[in-house]
Amino acid sequence: MRTDTHTPYLDSGHRDWRDTATRYALVPLRVFLGVTFIYAGLDKLTSSSFMKDSGAGSIGETMRAVRDSSAIPALVDFALKNPPAFGYAMAFGELAVGIGTLLGLFSRLAALGGALISLSLWLTVSWASDPYYYGNDLAYLMAWLPLVLAGAPVLSLDAALRARRRRRAGTY
Repeated sequence: MRTDTHTPYLDSGHRDWRDTATRYALVPLRVFLGVTFIYAGLDKLTSSSFMKDSGAGSIGETMRAVRDSSAIPALVDFALKNPPAFGYAMAFGELAVGIGTLLGLFSRLAALGGALISLSLWLTVSWASDPYYYGNDLAYLMAWLPLVLAGAPVLSLDAALRARRRRRAGTY
């Protein structure tokens, strides 16, 4: 019976590559979600129609269109009290989430914000999608969860700040 732990097909070079790939696995997801949310926020802020109470392409018109088919009509009613203010809150929230995710600053908090935005959009705007997988907000919600759990351990301001604190404390 073999007692060593050496596996011939997993030499140290292969293990090193897998360990590196595992460490950096969330970086493409961070880049995608960060850029997407920054783009979504900027798109709303620069749209000539989105931040209006009514009219084609406005936040108000969108909210009225999904009100009766949403899972939480009360959330839509809340947005309808002042659609432009809700639109600005949404756009600035998306920008904050996107920037935090892309830079890896307060990354778990940013990911939680992204998950909550995606959850609210799924429960309101895309709730009536049939079948459910046609609505992309649920997929975005699921994409945020690994970042909520793991944060941004590499290539991030969080990691740089953590390393700085360790150096100051004398623990490497």
